[in-house]
Amino acid sequence: MHTREFLSLKGGDPLSTPVNIAVIYYSATGSIYRLAKAAAEAAEQAGATVRLRKVAELAPEAAIAGNPLWQANHEATQHVGVATPDDLDWADGILLGSPTRFGLPASQLKQFIDTTGGLWAQGKLVNKVTSAFTSTGTQHGGQESTILAINNTFYHWGSIIVAPGYADPIQFEAGNPYGTSHISSNGQNPPSETNLAAISFQARRVVDIASALKRGLA
Repeated sequence: MHTREFLSLKGGDPLSTPVNIAVIYYSATGSIYRLAKAAAEAAEQAGATVRLRKVAELAPEAAIAGNPLWQANHEATQHVGVATPDDLDWADGILLGSPTRFGLPASQLKQFIDTTGGLWAQGKLVNKVTSAFTSTGTQHGGQESTILAINNTFYHWGSIIVAPGYADPIQFEAGNPYGTSHISSNGQNPPSETNLAAISFQARRVVDIASALKRGLA
């Protein structure tokens, strides 16, 4: 492998083609927001142009107000833009994050996914580099099944799934090769430094592979 090619895979080549990364998430009590924010920061530090976007909230105001953690996160993230299909069209790499709802992604994220039919029909999601992350209230609460369910969308898009695997020492601490996951205890337990390090690695890996793919296709 030539030196320049090696550097581009490590994100260290100043001449590498910049990539666009969209980090799109749904978060009720804030755990997924913290992971998404860490992913966006890591992608930016790796040289990518990043859009951090939340999907539209579908729950009624009364339900949000009935949970202090949900209400606090709702208010704290008013500055985050709402995702649109244009964010996916723009992106070379996409990270989707959602809490688990009965082993599946939250309906809010699913509703956003269901708006992507136009892009899919035009083939505009083919070869996007994609990855997923999640959080559950309890241990064994559906972390892997939620990530795999999100991956079903990526298969239909024709995108390229980049899982963290065990490609970095942090993965032997974090323990989920499918994608970063976290046990929130229903919002009482914020992501740990290990969780944040794991999602940061996952985001950098997406940047690395998206950069390599973009250069190769060019």
